[in-house]
Amino acid sequence: MGETKASIRAAALRRRDSLSATAREQKSRLIQSRAVEFRVYGDSAAVALYSATGSEVATELIRDHALRAGKELFYPSVAPEGSLRWNRCRLATDFVRGRYGILEPAGSDYRTSLEAAGLVVFVPGVAFDLLGGRLGRGQGWYDRALASFGGAVHTIGLAYETQLEEGPIPTDTWDQRVEYLITEGRIVDCRDRPLTSAVPETLSMKRGC
Repeated sequence: MGETKASIRAAALRRRDSLSATAREQKSRLIQSRAVEFRVYGDSAAVALYSATGSEVATELIRDHALRAGKELFYPSVAPEGSLRWNRCRLATDFVRGRYGILEPAGSDYRTSLEAAGLVVFVPGVAFDLLGGRLGRGQGWYDRALASFGGAVHTIGLAYETQLEEGPIPTDTWDQRVEYLITEGRIVDCRDRPLTSAVPETLSMKRGC
């Protein structure tokens, strides 16, 4: 019998948490540097970003770059009924602790949905496979939110190399894959790959990406 989501999530969390604070900071900076230089982000008019919690890949450098570049910037917030809504960020210094203690923009400029055209969503995760399969925190918030966008949004997973699974992560019908993965070592294009595919080509090896 193959590994379950729970066992994969637990093992990936142990690997991620085993990184020292110094290593996480260095790797997060490399990942964010790759992200802001990535053409998909560069072409975007609006960005949905997450606030890192625990040992997740940090996102402050992307936040600061997006604000300087004049992009619309949004962060997820868990509404009382349990769905994700999107809160507009205008100032890098204006954040408060929201539900579950995760930082989100102060104020109440909430959107229940975002215009998909020109939108890039940076997605956190506990584990990813190289076909874009993702295991999140286990609540399904991002899966439901991404499904509501349809296919008109670009999705980018941020992860350390240690979070990547060699084999496919088991998925359910509601699970949403990401189009790209960015780690400290590479950018992986996960689009249009058959689910039985081997390791996909990395964009860092492609000219012009």
